[in-house]
Amino acid sequence: MLIWKVILLALLQGFAELLPVSSSAHVVVGEKLLHLDPSAPEMTLLLVMLHTGTMFAVIVYFWKTWQRTYFASRDAFLRFAIRAVWATGLTAVIGYPLIKLIERTAFEGQSKAEIELLFSRLDLIAYALLAAGVLILIAGLRERTAVVNVARNLTPDLRTSVTMNQAAWIGAVQGLCLPFRGFSRSGATISTGMLAGAARDRAERFSFALAVILTPPVVLREALRLVKATHAAAATGVPINLGGAVLSSLLGAVFAFVAGLAALRWLSSWLEAGRWYLFGIYCIAAAGVVFYLHTIGY
Repeated sequence: MLIWKVILLALLQGFAELLPVSSSAHVVVGEKLLHLDPSAPEMTLLLVMLHTGTMFAVIVYFWKTWQRTYFASRDAFLRFAIRAVWATGLTAVIGYPLIKLIERTAFEGQSKAEIELLFSRLDLIAYALLAAGVLILIAGLRERTAVVNVARNLTPDLRTSVTMNQAAWIGAVQGLCLPFRGFSRSGATISTGMLAGAARDRAERFSFALAVILTPPVVLREALRLVKATHAAAATGVPINLGGAVLSSLLGAVFAFVAGLAALRWLSSWLEAGRWYLFGIYCIAAAGVVFYLHTIGY
């Protein structure tokens, strides 16, 4: 793949990552417009590595905040760790069986079906964007009402983490996000936390921390998938340039890191109280655009 296409996709991923609008959906649509196959092993590896680049941007951006909250004391870290393990466990228990169920249902009779083969389906992305948009819109409109109530009650809330119940809901919904491109992980999990009673800043902080935990096993999964695809392609006499795929993905991760860090600094004001619902409206509108692209043959 041409380097300029990698850089373009990396910048798209980086700038969209902070917003709850499904950066992966934006990248998949970009790949389709660039006449690339989002379901190809090297392309899914690129997408995961772009997420890795923005993951490091998230770590750099949120590190001081996490120090003041999750790492402020031994007790604070223990509370966070228990909730993170609980949420991540629920993600695995729900997400991976769901992936296997979809693979068996969508690819019945095929011996080597993989969920990644559905990533090029813009119609599915449109539906996922619509679902995420509705969830974000509901949480955002509820937050606008809650802001008024908070203004009337000036008692400070000193909790630094979400509750066990809120963590459970966030982890469960994160599991539902795993098989679907377009169902924004950050948008869905933060909105779920808000609907479960968590303040948006705590839900946001916890959601991005879970993303850092989730990314390494996802990267490993896609790396193993690429290795298997390489061996299978070599056996058919049409080898995949594994070295080229890895190098271009690493380059993309670097650009995604830079773009993600810039976006996090520039767009942080957009996450102020009362504006969350705007992202839901955007996702719903984007779903319409993506579905239109599907109807005209992309």
